[in-house]
Amino acid sequence: MRLYHSISTHAAAAALVSALALPAAAQSRGGTPASAASGPSSFTIYVRSTPVGNEEIAVARTAEGWTIASSGRLNAPLDIVSRRLEMRYDREWKPLELTLDATVRGEGQTVHATVNGSTVTTDITIQGQSTITIAIPGAEIFLPNPFFAPYEALAARLRTLGAGTTMRAAGLQVSIAIEVGSSTTERIQTATELIETKRTHLKLTPEGGMTIEADLWADQAGRLLRLSIPVQELDVVREDIASAASRQVTVWRPNDESVKIPSLGFSLAGTLSRPAGPTAGRLPAVVLVGGSGPIDRDGAVVGVPIPVVGELASLLADAGFITLRYDKRGVGQSGGRLESADLDDSTDDLRSAVKLLADRKDVDPKRISVIGHREGGAVAMLAAAKDKRIAAVGLVATAGGTGADLVLEQQQHFLSRSSFSDAERQAKIDLQKRINQAVVTDKGWDELPPEARRPIDPEFQSVLAHDPAKVVPKVPQPILIVQGELDTQVAPANADRLEALARARKNKAAVQAIRVPGVNHLLVPATTGEIEEYGALRDRHVSPAVVSAIVSWLRTTLAIQ
Repeated sequence: MRLYHSISTHAAAAALVSALALPAAAQSRGGTPASAASGPSSFTIYVRSTPVGNEEIAVARTAEGWTIASSGRLNAPLDIVSRRLEMRYDREWKPLELTLDATVRGEGQTVHATVNGSTVTTDITIQGQSTITIAIPGAEIFLPNPFFAPYEALAARLRTLGAGTTMRAAGLQVSIAIEVGSSTTERIQTATELIETKRTHLKLTPEGGMTIEADLWADQAGRLLRLSIPVQELDVVREDIASAASRQVTVWRPNDESVKIPSLGFSLAGTLSRPAGPTAGRLPAVVLVGGSGPIDRDGAVVGVPIPVVGELASLLADAGFITLRYDKRGVGQSGGRLESADLDDSTDDLRSAVKLLADRKDVDPKRISVIGHREGGAVAMLAAAKDKRIAAVGLVATAGGTGADLVLEQQQHFLSRSSFSDAERQAKIDLQKRINQAVVTDKGWDELPPEARRPIDPEFQSVLAHDPAKVVPKVPQPILIVQGELDTQVAPANADRLEALARARKNKAAVQAIRVPGVNHLLVPATTGEIEEYGALRDRHVSPAVVSAIVSWLRTTLAIQ
């Protein structure tokens, strides 16, 4: 098998590319600085989130310019071993020479490419015998498939290339057009540092082939961090940012502080945000709690385009409060096991976060409040019922009945907008009731259809069983209820129920319920509030009306001038 044929085989066997050399190369990863050399970096190649290979890449400054060298392996069915790939560039990142020594499915192959003007001439030798020569004019960069180190040079070039720029690359046998798209700045927190990255969208079009879209992340020095081709479900990621201890920072303030919150045998990872500028004395503080499932400290979950918790934390810090948010146990950089945690465990974690704040010298321990969004509201009320260090409780888009009732409400709303007949709708609702009962009691599974049976999820079980009517009467603190009137996931009637429960408490603590017009479950302005509208939302920021209501309540409740 010849190396230049391996492009098509690579695509067909592993779906890494669309059948042309260059797009596969677009999956590559390396580590190239634009202004400084670096030692070797290790990259892992993933297909459908499964590791299929690795590549070690190093970038060095030479008298002529730059050298990128790598070695690596792609496992079966590709079965490619790269013993040595080396590319030389001049000081302006113009290609000079490429050499490759590799084995493809047991066949030894060597490649030598040289540049004359802007034409790359490539000689490919198979098993030391047959040699094929290919000339590609107009090349500005090497991108041989299916190796990833070559993208180090592209990462370096992207430091100075603006959106709309087109450059041409040389694959092993085809020319590839690279169209540079828009760029955004993102931040990645690793176990040791905060990396500011530039994410650039690319369109890669081999001559005579299909265009494939990709995204390339590079650090401030022009080093490649990650390359992703969504349509092929392929990612090439540098080892440090692929670690479970790394996370994308969706909300960031210059004076943010990473903290570890000691819990029961492990630590939760969190971010503490302080007001900008100088402050005097101890400040009031807020702990923010996100919803159920694998949710990180910013409230980021699949399909939800708004980091609600992170935005609230930043906006409350702007208003003069120290804010703390954290990754749930087993999520992001936090320890512990998510799959075995229920609402009581989440309550313990929240109380650990409150303790951390109460022990800080810059926090007023008598003015600590907790605010929960979605199921985080249930956690907030459970913690408040147990912990006197909590001075006030905020319930945002929080269910006012049992979790089982909420699931039925959500299903009924969905079915009301469907084309099912009345009989079909009722059958689905009846089935959901039986599923809820089985989850809560762990009985009756055998009576359910096989497709409805599932392993018990402790968190889901506890959420379904949670009943605010049993918890709110035990909460002695002032309560704020915030509800978007366009919320279709937690309907506004839930706020009415919570308000009635809060006002019926024997302790007669203060209650304030705020209903915000034109705001959905994510606390952002919306038109319909439906889930399918999320992706089309123009304004992706928490509504100022929501923030103003929370800040005003906190200042009044905590007696802040």
